[in-house]
Amino acid sequence: MLALRARADAAEVSFLASLDDGASSDSVERRSLAEALAPELRLSPQGVLDRIHTALALTYRMPRLLQAMREGQVDRYCAERVLNTVAPVSDADALEVDRRLEEKLSRLPLTAWQPRNMAWHASQIVKQVDPGAETAAARMAHEGRKVTLDHGVYAQSRISADLPSDVASAAYARVDAMARKLRLADSSRNLDQLRADVFADLLLGNDPGVTVPQSAAMVYLHMPIDTALSMSETGASIDGIGPVPAAYAREIMTNPKSVWRKVLCDPATGNPVDLGRSSYRPNSTIRKLVEVRDRMCIVPWCRRPARHCDFDHQQQWAKDNGSTSTDNAAPRCRKHHRLKNAPGWIQDYDPIHGTSSTTTPLGITYTDKRETVLPPRSPETDDADDPPDLEPPPF
Repeated sequence: MLALRARADAAEVSFLASLDDGASSDSVERRSLAEALAPELRLSPQGVLDRIHTALALTYRMPRLLQAMREGQVDRYCAERVLNTVAPVSDADALEVDRRLEEKLSRLPLTAWQPRNMAWHASQIVKQVDPGAETAAARMAHEGRKVTLDHGVYAQSRISADLPSDVASAAYARVDAMARKLRLADSSRNLDQLRADVFADLLLGNDPGVTVPQSAAMVYLHMPIDTALSMSETGASIDGIGPVPAAYAREIMTNPKSVWRKVLCDPATGNPVDLGRSSYRPNSTIRKLVEVRDRMCIVPWCRRPARHCDFDHQQQWAKDNGSTSTDNAAPRCRKHHRLKNAPGWIQDYDPIHGTSSTTTPLGITYTDKRETVLPPRSPETDDADDPPDLEPPPF
């Protein structure tokens, strides 16, 4: 199994390296290539970009490691562990580490080829080749600190932060200490739950751990009114996140800090046609209506929430005299907005029917159709729901 996986990984590495034209890592050309390959490789554009960087590093910095992949000895995961260790050194030093690592592994048992062990051996060689590499690696890692949000299932998501070890340890110690103190007087929540609640409260500026955290939300009623009134358990959805249980949606809606806004839908199509408004700001209303209608970036494989996208004129405002209206608007995330008129990209969207198509520079076309906010009501269904007339006609 390892050999098959490793050879497949090596083939992909060679393919991706052959497509790169030597452009810089953050160039429009390389990002455009990553976007075009994303649906083909079933990865996010950033995931494809990471694999391109891996392919180039293996090809030009550690060709002996790449050869080990072709021979079925090392898979992508192991290779990436080694590449991360070698990342701080120059290309010339990386080639030297590659040579010494191959020589060292040839004298060691098979256990040395396990990812963790192989990365450790590589790190020892890095210290010999470039004694200052550890400092450079720490500096590089510090520059890469970030916070990420990953939406999961069952209305739960994960927020994580890459921080310096001392800062992360101190932050966790504070959250843990506060949770343990609260645990003495709160038997309804375990320590894990209390840590999570304290963490959320600290970020939201609430009194930590007193109650289960709640967030204020702009609530768009994307569900039948009987669900909101607890007469039905038909599921709802949170904008930009996805389906949530009806009971959970009602908890969000009944939060006193949440703001309600009425969404008027065409019963024949299920699409929104207007928003209840509290002020005379048509531009704001049009933008919000487009966000509610489309919910996400209209590029078929992009899941960026519409509220975080650009308001894009289908017919350009200056060049084509396009109007600022819902019929001429589409939400596009910033990177796809920039790619709209890039060479090789053809994008089309019908705001009325919700159909979109995107052709990449590879010549492959992807299509999509947005889901309606509410299920459309057909005349046949309405007639079928009417009770049959059992009374005889008056003769």
